[in-house]
Amino acid sequence: MSHPYPEDSTTPEQPGPLQPEPTGPRVVHTDGDAKDGLVKCLRCGATEISLNVATGQLRCHFCRFEWQGEAGLANLGLDGDIGELSGIVMGSGSADIVPSTDEVLTFKCTACGAEVVIDTAHGTQARCHWCRNKLSMNQQVPNGAVPDVVLPFKLPKDAAVAKIREFVTKRKFFAHPRFTAEFNPENVMGVYLPYMVVDVNAHVTLTGQGEHQTRSYTVKQGDNDRRVYDADVYHVVRDFELHVDDLTVESSSERLNQTAANSNNIINSIMPFDVENSVRYDSNYLAGFHSERRDSNIDQLTPIAHVQAGDIARHKANETLQFYDRGVRWDHEQVRVNGQRWVSAYLPVWLYSYHQTKSNGRTFLHYVAVNARTGETMGSVPINQAKLLGVSAVVQVVGTIAGIVVMVLGG
Repeated sequence: MSHPYPEDSTTPEQPGPLQPEPTGPRVVHTDGDAKDGLVKCLRCGATEISLNVATGQLRCHFCRFEWQGEAGLANLGLDGDIGELSGIVMGSGSADIVPSTDEVLTFKCTACGAEVVIDTAHGTQARCHWCRNKLSMNQQVPNGAVPDVVLPFKLPKDAAVAKIREFVTKRKFFAHPRFTAEFNPENVMGVYLPYMVVDVNAHVTLTGQGEHQTRSYTVKQGDNDRRVYDADVYHVVRDFELHVDDLTVESSSERLNQTAANSNNIINSIMPFDVENSVRYDSNYLAGFHSERRDSNIDQLTPIAHVQAGDIARHKANETLQFYDRGVRWDHEQVRVNGQRWVSAYLPVWLYSYHQTKSNGRTFLHYVAVNARTGETMGSVPINQAKLLGVSAVVQVVGTIAGIVVMVLGG
């Protein structure tokens, strides 16, 4: 992924050697006119700017003027006809991460001339310690800190708190008493999580066998009856074009690493996000929120995207298989990817986390996540094992007694 896509060349006046056809990905530069330093209010020139969640617009803290950020995917040339995709197209914010890239960058404040340090591992803004102006980093550096687009928060904090409280309340009966006592949803944090938004142009060929039931009847086997089904067997082929639009793939290795302590990827269960409403990256959208830097490259995420594209292909094929009421077995599956488009994005999530330390000293992280666009909520709550086992034992005893009663009455 490290070979840049060459600029289109004009035909020389004098014959010359032919240039080889481009082989690397075509890179769409999404930060061409982005500027680091002072990002000022369009009306008064102040640098105190942040997202107004209620309107989805950037708001100046001084004159209260609001404006809409530049629309993302469409205006950046990253939202064209998927059927025309060929090869790899990628936003410049999706470029491979260079491990040697400095995470601490120094900027000169254009208001007073002082040098200001921004630690990109923890944010893309810093305040000048002399003139108090806020400096922003919007130009992309190859360390995953600046994506192509950002999807702003839409759900306010109080609504997220209510969603989390409702989720936990429904599970309080089996919740650990310490968790119940310490539960405080007001501690929820707004976080922008890193994703890759992928469009896939593929051709799918599925071949296999399908069965359609023709009749069913009962045959006698000694003292027992056996049900028999007759079916016709067909050779089934499905061949079609598949256009996957805005597939979201996590680009944080921590989220991708599924271990015993992180066995359920809760974030995936609050999908989808309306990424078509993303705006071009502006660090002011991150003011007041936390962000997690991307640390995975396209090469690492491509197999995941292709597997998900295959799942989508089988799901679409299933919609055409109603005739085969006894099922279809695919013997051969081919998903040939003709083109793909990758865009790095920050997507908004409200997170409430809780660390549970068990008697053996092991610590488990439980959290409740809220999609900050749709309000979809999912999470995990520490379980009171003693209560769970006690209720299970009672249910088992009651079930056993009921079974004995039924047998006695039936006899």
